[in-house]
Amino acid sequence: MNNKLYNVLKWITLILLPAVGTLYFALSVIWNFPYDDHIIGTLAAIDTFLGSLLMIKSTNINKEAKKDDD
Repeated sequence: MNNKLYNVLKWITLILLPAVGTLYFALSVIWNFPYDDHIIGTLAAIDTFLGSLLMIKSTNINKEAKKDDD
């Protein structure tokens, strides 16, 4: 995974998915949108999965950087 892809996925994970979930939740309460639990739960699951993958990648990057410093 190159740095550009990592940064895009990080932005999606930290900013986009939580914002979309919050927006859908708020609008579903106001406008009675259907499947609010399903959609918000799906977004949370995807966000958690991506966060886990990014954490693994970040850990590997940090290990490599530490080896280079030694």
